[in-house]
Amino acid sequence: MNFRDFSGFTAARRKSPWGAVALFFALALPVHANIVLKDDTGREIRLKAPAKRIVALAPHIAENLYAAGAGDRLVGTVDYSDYPPAAKVLPRVGGYSRVDLEAVAALKPDLVLAWESGNNMPQIDKLRALGLTVHVSQPNTMDSIADDLERLGKLAGTEAAANTAANAFRQRLATLRQSNTGKPPVRTFYQIWKTPLMTVGGPQIISDAIKLCGGENIFGHLKQMAPNATVEAVLEANPEAIIATGMGDAKPEWLHDWDKWTRMTAVARGNLFHINPDIMQRHTPRILDGTEKLCAHLDVARSRRSTK
Repeated sequence: MNFRDFSGFTAARRKSPWGAVALFFALALPVHANIVLKDDTGREIRLKAPAKRIVALAPHIAENLYAAGAGDRLVGTVDYSDYPPAAKVLPRVGGYSRVDLEAVAALKPDLVLAWESGNNMPQIDKLRALGLTVHVSQPNTMDSIADDLERLGKLAGTEAAANTAANAFRQRLATLRQSNTGKPPVRTFYQIWKTPLMTVGGPQIISDAIKLCGGENIFGHLKQMAPNATVEAVLEANPEAIIATGMGDAKPEWLHDWDKWTRMTAVARGNLFHINPDIMQRHTPRILDGTEKLCAHLDVARSRRSTK
Protein backbone atom coordinates (compact mmCIF):
# COMPACT_ATOMS: atom_id res chain seq x y z
CA MET A 1 0.00 0.00 0.00
CA ASN A 2 1.33 3.47 -0.91
CA PHE A 3 0.58 5.62 2.14
CA ARG A 4 1.45 8.78 0.20
CA ASP A 5 -1.98 8.42 -1.38
CA PHE A 6 -3.65 8.95 2.04
CA SER A 7 -3.70 12.65 2.95
CA GLY A 8 -5.00 11.84 6.44
CA PHE A 9 -1.93 9.74 7.13
CA THR A 10 0.38 12.55 5.97
CA ALA A 11 -1.42 15.13 8.12
CA ALA A 12 -1.29 12.89 11.16
CA ARG A 13 2.44 12.31 10.64
CA ARG A 14 3.07 16.08 10.63
CA LYS A 15 1.10 16.57 13.84
CA SER A 16 2.39 13.58 15.81
CA PRO A 17 4.30 10.39 15.11
CA TRP A 18 1.93 8.57 17.47
CA GLY A 19 -1.03 9.73 15.41
CA ALA A 20 0.61 8.21 12.35
CA VAL A 21 1.15 4.91 14.15
CA ALA A 22 -2.43 4.81 15.36
CA LEU A 23 -3.74 5.48 11.88
CA PHE A 24 -1.46 2.80 10.43
CA PHE A 25 -2.87 0.16 12.77
CA ALA A 26 -6.42 1.31 12.17
CA LEU A 27 -5.90 0.81 8.45
CA ALA A 28 -4.23 -2.55 8.98
CA LEU A 29 -6.98 -4.05 11.15
CA PRO A 30 -9.48 -6.26 9.27
CA VAL A 31 -12.83 -4.60 8.78
CA HIS A 32 -15.96 -6.75 8.81
CA ALA A 33 -18.54 -5.40 6.44
CA ASN A 34 -22.20 -5.95 7.14
CA ILE A 35 -23.26 -9.54 6.49
CA VAL A 36 -26.32 -9.70 4.26
CA LEU A 37 -27.88 -12.89 2.90
CA LYS A 38 -31.27 -14.51 2.41
CA ASP A 39 -32.48 -17.53 4.31
CA ASP A 40 -34.56 -20.38 2.87
CA THR A 41 -37.79 -18.44 3.37
CA GLY A 42 -36.48 -15.56 1.24
CA ARG A 43 -36.13 -13.27 4.25
CA GLU A 44 -33.08 -10.99 4.23
CA ILE A 45 -30.76 -11.46 7.20
CA ARG A 46 -28.44 -8.63 8.26
CA LEU A 47 -25.63 -8.75 10.79
CA LYS A 48 -23.22 -5.91 11.53
CA ALA A 49 -20.51 -8.46 12.34
CA PRO A 50 -20.16 -12.25 12.49
CA ALA A 51 -22.39 -13.77 15.14
CA LYS A 52 -20.66 -14.57 18.43
CA ARG A 53 -23.63 -15.86 20.43
CA ILE A 54 -25.81 -18.31 18.50
CA VAL A 55 -28.81 -20.38 19.57
CA ALA A 56 -29.67 -23.39 17.37
CA LEU A 57 -33.29 -24.55 17.49
CA ALA A 58 -32.73 -28.03 16.03
CA PRO A 59 -30.19 -30.80 16.68
CA HIS A 60 -29.05 -30.87 13.05
CA ILE A 61 -28.42 -27.13 13.06
CA ALA A 62 -26.19 -27.41 16.11
CA GLU A 63 -24.30 -30.26 14.44
CA ASN A 64 -23.85 -28.25 11.25
CA LEU A 65 -22.47 -25.31 13.19
CA TYR A 66 -19.73 -27.52 14.55
CA ALA A 67 -19.07 -28.85 11.05
CA ALA A 68 -18.80 -25.25 9.81
CA GLY A 69 -16.17 -24.44 12.44
CA ALA A 70 -18.54 -22.35 14.56
CA GLY A 71 -19.29 -24.66 17.45
CA ASP A 72 -17.65 -22.28 19.91
CA ARG A 73 -20.27 -19.67 18.99
CA LEU A 74 -23.13 -21.86 20.26
CA VAL A 75 -24.59 -20.71 23.58
CA GLY A 76 -27.78 -22.80 23.52
CA THR A 77 -29.70 -25.46 21.67
CA VAL A 78 -32.65 -27.85 22.05
CA ASP A 79 -33.32 -31.34 23.38
CA TYR A 80 -31.66 -34.25 21.54
CA SER A 81 -28.71 -32.12 20.43
CA ASP A 82 -26.16 -34.82 21.12
CA TYR A 83 -23.61 -34.64 18.31
CA PRO A 84 -20.79 -33.90 18.45
CA PRO A 85 -20.34 -34.71 22.16
CA ALA A 86 -19.61 -31.05 22.92
CA ALA A 87 -23.22 -30.24 22.04
CA LYS A 88 -24.49 -32.36 24.94
CA VAL A 89 -23.37 -29.85 27.58
CA LEU A 90 -24.96 -26.76 26.03
CA PRO A 91 -27.89 -25.06 27.78
CA ARG A 92 -31.30 -26.26 26.53
CA VAL A 93 -34.10 -23.95 25.43
CA GLY A 94 -36.83 -26.57 25.13
CA GLY A 95 -37.55 -28.91 22.24
CA TYR A 96 -37.39 -28.09 18.56
CA SER A 97 -41.20 -28.21 18.26
CA ARG A 98 -41.78 -26.20 21.45
CA VAL A 99 -39.19 -23.57 22.24
CA ASP A 100 -38.93 -21.73 25.57
CA LEU A 101 -38.87 -18.14 24.32
CA GLU A 102 -37.74 -16.69 27.65
CA ALA A 103 -34.84 -19.14 27.79
CA VAL A 104 -33.75 -18.09 24.31
CA ALA A 105 -33.91 -14.40 25.13
CA ALA A 106 -32.03 -14.93 28.41
CA LEU A 107 -29.02 -16.23 26.47
CA LYS A 108 -28.78 -12.85 24.67
CA PRO A 109 -28.04 -14.32 21.23
CA ASP A 110 -27.04 -12.13 18.35
CA LEU A 111 -28.36 -14.85 16.00
CA VAL A 112 -31.02 -17.55 16.29
CA LEU A 113 -31.01 -20.41 13.77
CA ALA A 114 -34.40 -22.01 13.13
CA TRP A 115 -35.77 -24.96 11.13
CA GLU A 116 -38.79 -24.16 8.98
CA SER A 117 -40.54 -27.54 8.94
CA GLY A 118 -39.53 -28.54 12.48
CA ASN A 119 -39.95 -25.42 14.60
CA ASN A 120 -43.21 -23.74 15.49
CA MET A 121 -43.19 -20.78 13.11
CA PRO A 122 -45.53 -18.59 15.21
CA GLN A 123 -42.96 -18.94 17.99
CA ILE A 124 -40.23 -17.90 15.57
CA ASP A 125 -42.24 -14.78 14.77
CA LYS A 126 -42.38 -14.01 18.49
CA LEU A 127 -38.60 -14.25 18.70
CA ARG A 128 -38.36 -11.67 15.92
CA ALA A 129 -40.85 -9.49 17.81
CA LEU A 130 -38.43 -9.58 20.75
CA GLY A 131 -35.84 -7.98 18.47
CA LEU A 132 -33.81 -11.13 17.80
CA THR A 133 -32.27 -11.87 14.41
CA VAL A 134 -33.54 -15.21 13.14
CA HIS A 135 -32.23 -17.21 10.18
CA VAL A 136 -34.52 -20.02 8.95
CA SER A 137 -33.22 -22.98 6.96
CA GLN A 138 -34.95 -25.87 5.22
CA PRO A 139 -32.47 -28.21 3.50
CA ASN A 140 -34.67 -30.53 1.42
CA THR A 141 -31.99 -31.94 -0.86
CA MET A 142 -28.57 -33.46 -0.35
CA ASP A 143 -26.93 -30.56 -2.21
CA SER A 144 -28.56 -28.02 0.10
CA ILE A 145 -26.56 -29.30 3.08
CA ALA A 146 -23.34 -27.97 1.54
CA ASP A 147 -25.06 -24.66 0.82
CA ASP A 148 -26.25 -24.54 4.43
CA LEU A 149 -22.71 -25.08 5.74
CA GLU A 150 -21.44 -22.19 3.62
CA ARG A 151 -24.14 -19.85 4.86
CA LEU A 152 -23.42 -20.76 8.46
CA GLY A 153 -19.77 -19.96 7.81
CA LYS A 154 -20.70 -16.51 6.53
CA LEU A 155 -22.99 -15.80 9.47
CA ALA A 156 -20.39 -16.90 12.03
CA GLY A 157 -17.29 -15.60 10.26
CA THR A 158 -15.81 -19.08 9.78
CA GLU A 159 -15.89 -19.21 5.99
CA ALA A 160 -12.59 -21.06 5.60
CA ALA A 161 -13.65 -24.02 7.76
CA ALA A 162 -17.21 -24.00 6.42
CA ASN A 163 -16.12 -23.93 2.79
CA THR A 164 -13.72 -26.81 3.40
CA ALA A 165 -16.52 -28.86 4.96
CA ALA A 166 -18.92 -27.96 2.15
CA ASN A 167 -16.44 -28.92 -0.57
CA ALA A 168 -15.66 -32.24 1.14
CA PHE A 169 -19.38 -32.96 1.34
CA ARG A 170 -19.89 -32.15 -2.34
CA GLN A 171 -17.00 -34.35 -3.43
CA ARG A 172 -18.21 -37.32 -1.42
CA LEU A 173 -21.77 -36.77 -2.63
CA ALA A 174 -20.62 -36.69 -6.26
CA THR A 175 -18.73 -39.95 -5.80
CA LEU A 176 -21.77 -41.58 -4.24
CA ARG A 177 -23.99 -40.39 -7.06
CA GLN A 178 -21.63 -41.64 -9.72
CA SER A 179 -21.36 -45.09 -8.15
CA ASN A 180 -25.15 -45.49 -8.12
CA THR A 181 -26.03 -44.00 -11.49
CA GLY A 182 -27.86 -46.32 -13.87
CA LYS A 183 -28.79 -48.99 -11.34
CA PRO A 184 -32.18 -50.71 -11.78
CA PRO A 185 -34.85 -48.98 -9.67
CA VAL A 186 -36.08 -50.47 -6.41
CA ARG A 187 -39.54 -49.62 -5.12
CA THR A 188 -38.88 -48.53 -1.55
CA PHE A 189 -40.99 -47.87 1.54
CA TYR A 190 -39.23 -45.78 4.18
CA GLN A 191 -40.86 -46.18 7.58
CA ILE A 192 -40.13 -43.60 10.26
CA TRP A 193 -42.44 -44.94 12.93
CA LYS A 194 -45.11 -47.57 13.65
CA THR A 195 -47.87 -45.75 15.58
CA PRO A 196 -48.82 -43.71 13.75
CA LEU A 197 -47.40 -45.33 10.63
CA MET A 198 -45.22 -42.54 9.23
CA THR A 199 -43.19 -42.24 6.06
CA VAL A 200 -41.51 -39.52 3.97
CA GLY A 201 -43.05 -37.53 1.13
CA GLY A 202 -41.48 -36.15 -2.02
CA PRO A 203 -40.07 -32.88 -0.57
CA GLN A 204 -38.24 -34.64 2.29
CA ILE A 205 -34.47 -34.98 2.00
CA ILE A 206 -34.68 -38.76 2.51
CA SER A 207 -36.61 -38.99 -0.75
CA ASP A 208 -33.63 -37.35 -2.42
CA ALA A 209 -31.34 -39.97 -0.81
CA ILE A 210 -33.60 -42.81 -2.01
CA LYS A 211 -33.48 -41.39 -5.54
CA LEU A 212 -29.69 -41.11 -5.41
CA CYS A 213 -29.48 -44.83 -4.57
CA GLY A 214 -31.68 -45.73 -7.51
CA GLY A 215 -34.75 -46.25 -5.36
CA GLU A 216 -38.32 -45.15 -5.95
CA ASN A 217 -40.12 -43.84 -2.87
CA ILE A 218 -43.60 -45.39 -3.05
CA PHE A 219 -44.96 -42.28 -1.33
CA GLY A 220 -42.80 -39.81 -3.23
CA HIS A 221 -45.88 -38.35 -4.90
CA LEU A 222 -47.10 -36.94 -1.58
CA LYS A 223 -46.32 -33.29 -0.85
CA GLN A 224 -46.10 -33.56 2.93
CA MET A 225 -42.72 -33.89 4.61
CA ALA A 226 -43.70 -36.77 6.89
CA PRO A 227 -47.17 -38.02 5.97
CA ASN A 228 -49.05 -40.77 7.76
CA ALA A 229 -49.61 -43.95 5.77
CA THR A 230 -51.80 -47.03 6.09
CA VAL A 231 -50.89 -50.70 5.97
CA GLU A 232 -53.35 -51.07 3.10
CA ALA A 233 -51.58 -48.37 1.06
CA VAL A 234 -48.21 -50.03 1.62
CA LEU A 235 -49.55 -53.44 0.58
CA GLU A 236 -51.12 -51.98 -2.52
CA ALA A 237 -47.85 -50.28 -3.51
CA ASN A 238 -46.00 -53.60 -2.94
CA PRO A 239 -42.50 -52.27 -2.20
CA GLU A 240 -39.47 -54.37 -3.00
CA ALA A 241 -37.60 -53.05 0.04
CA ILE A 242 -38.62 -51.60 3.41
CA ILE A 243 -36.17 -49.29 5.20
CA ALA A 244 -37.07 -48.60 8.83
CA THR A 245 -35.69 -46.37 11.53
CA GLY A 246 -36.43 -46.39 15.22
CA MET A 247 -34.33 -45.28 18.16
CA GLY A 248 -30.59 -45.58 17.65
CA ASP A 249 -28.69 -48.53 16.23
CA ALA A 250 -31.10 -51.20 17.41
CA LYS A 251 -33.45 -52.63 14.79
CA PRO A 252 -37.02 -51.72 15.80
CA GLU A 253 -39.06 -54.76 16.81
CA TRP A 254 -41.99 -53.57 14.78
CA LEU A 255 -40.05 -53.89 11.53
CA HIS A 256 -40.92 -57.57 11.51
CA ASP A 257 -44.62 -56.84 11.94
CA TRP A 258 -44.53 -56.92 8.14
CA ASP A 259 -43.51 -60.59 8.11
CA LYS A 260 -47.13 -61.74 8.11
CA TRP A 261 -47.71 -60.10 4.72
CA THR A 262 -45.90 -62.84 2.85
CA ARG A 263 -47.15 -61.80 -0.58
CA MET A 264 -45.45 -58.43 -0.37
CA THR A 265 -42.24 -58.52 -2.38
CA ALA A 266 -40.11 -56.97 0.39
CA VAL A 267 -41.20 -59.71 2.80
CA ALA A 268 -41.00 -62.57 0.31
CA ARG A 269 -37.37 -61.67 -0.48
CA GLY A 270 -36.30 -60.78 3.05
CA ASN A 271 -35.68 -57.13 2.19
CA LEU A 272 -36.50 -55.60 5.59
CA PHE A 273 -33.66 -53.24 6.52
CA HIS A 274 -32.80 -50.80 9.30
CA ILE A 275 -30.74 -47.58 9.46
CA ASN A 276 -29.86 -45.52 12.54
CA PRO A 277 -32.03 -42.37 12.30
CA ASP A 278 -29.18 -40.13 13.48
CA ILE A 279 -27.29 -40.69 10.22
CA MET A 280 -30.34 -40.67 7.96
CA GLN A 281 -32.86 -38.23 9.35
CA ARG A 282 -30.63 -35.30 10.27
CA HIS A 283 -29.76 -32.72 7.64
CA THR A 284 -26.02 -32.89 8.28
CA PRO A 285 -22.88 -34.27 6.58
CA ARG A 286 -23.52 -37.57 8.37
CA ILE A 287 -26.48 -38.18 6.06
CA LEU A 288 -23.90 -39.45 3.58
CA ASP A 289 -23.11 -42.28 6.02
CA GLY A 290 -26.79 -43.13 6.12
CA THR A 291 -27.14 -42.87 2.36
CA GLU A 292 -24.25 -45.27 1.85
CA LYS A 293 -26.07 -47.80 4.04
CA LEU A 294 -29.32 -47.13 2.18
CA CYS A 295 -27.63 -47.74 -1.18
CA ALA A 296 -26.05 -50.94 0.15
CA HIS A 297 -29.46 -52.22 1.30
CA LEU A 298 -30.98 -51.54 -2.11
CA ASP A 299 -28.06 -53.34 -3.74
CA VAL A 300 -28.91 -56.38 -1.58
CA ALA A 301 -32.53 -56.13 -2.76
CA ARG A 302 -31.34 -56.12 -6.38
CA SER A 303 -29.12 -59.14 -5.78
CA ARG A 304 -32.08 -61.15 -4.54
CA ARG A 305 -34.11 -60.74 -7.69
CA SER A 306 -32.58 -63.73 -9.39
CA THR A 307 -32.93 -66.08 -6.42
CA LYS A 308 -36.41 -65.34 -5.11
